[in-house]
Amino acid sequence: MDTQVVVIGAGQAGLSAAWGLRRAGLEPGPGFVVLDAEEAPGGAWRHRWDTLRVAGDAFSAHRIHSLPGLDFAPEDPDRPANQVVPEYFAAYEREFDLQVRRPVRVAAVRSVGSDLAVEAEPTTGVDPDAGTWTAQALVNATGTWTRPFVPAYPGARDFRGRQLHAVDFPGPEAFAGQRVVVVGGGTSAVQFLLQIAPVAAATTWVTRTPPRWREGPFDDVAGREAVALVEERVRAGLPPRPVVSVTGLPLTPAYRAGIESGVLDRRPMFARITPDGLAWADGTTEPADVILWATGWRPAIGHLAPLHLRSPHGGIALDGTRAVADPRVHLVGYGPSASTVGANRAGRAAAHEIVRRLRERAAA
Repeated sequence: MDTQVVVIGAGQAGLSAAWGLRRAGLEPGPGFVVLDAEEAPGGAWRHRWDTLRVAGDAFSAHRIHSLPGLDFAPEDPDRPANQVVPEYFAAYEREFDLQVRRPVRVAAVRSVGSDLAVEAEPTTGVDPDAGTWTAQALVNATGTWTRPFVPAYPGARDFRGRQLHAVDFPGPEAFAGQRVVVVGGGTSAVQFLLQIAPVAAATTWVTRTPPRWREGPFDDVAGREAVALVEERVRAGLPPRPVVSVTGLPLTPAYRAGIESGVLDRRPMFARITPDGLAWADGTTEPADVILWATGWRPAIGHLAPLHLRSPHGGIALDGTRAVADPRVHLVGYGPSASTVGANRAGRAAAHEIVRRLRERAAA
């Protein structure tokens, strides 16, 4: 099946890119195809924990930026994010007739002469046309949700309690009466602790580095500076770090209360996991029933391996959104664009650049 552009992923970044392609005059089918591995609209938001909201208090809120061309204005923003965001994405796909094909799981992308071959898994879902798409350009918007990261620690296999990653967070009630260790220094870890502490027997917060609390508002200037730091790593071909690693954690009233109550009293990383808990290098121990790893994700880009895009430093070097190793490939929602507002901008930028190059190629 031939098309000009393939977009892999229909989350925030992929939909923004598809909108940009549509606005530039490309039609679904011959102009571009959006492939999505999910069963229905919503991307990773379909799987977020039930306590996450897009409005409300700092214990559970997550800000969502509107996609281009259609405001995100749910009638009841206090409903779970895993409901309101998929509904918005579904409405967006209908509004702009993006004709997303799903479920289509891409197994590999290969170079075939001047074009790219996008190969779907042979057992892919219900799409009768699932197979291989040939395109002149690719937008990869596969995010990170399918690649949760749990660091290896001595003794992890011997732990008699329960271990789970944030991707499987079941809600605070599941930890009632238990001694819970939350590992990780990001916003999710802090929100989990504040939700779990009222019902748990005890909570312990462990991070690799001390938390960076940020005073005052996070304005546009600070945001651009933070993104620039992440961009610098990506341009150099280094593995991207999350934007929060340079923005720090906002010192909201709820977070201040958590610090004052002792819930957000961070301890350094342990040396090993014991059958009944944790042990530090100085000999101190802590009993635990549950270890909740809020340790982030890694980019889901294994299907791009045949293109050999990785630099010697382990990441994919980008010039804007374009892969330095192969200018036909654009990555959005990767590195500095791994946020809802960043994904919007990157998607539009990738679409603009791709359409410009397609026109140059046609003219040549």
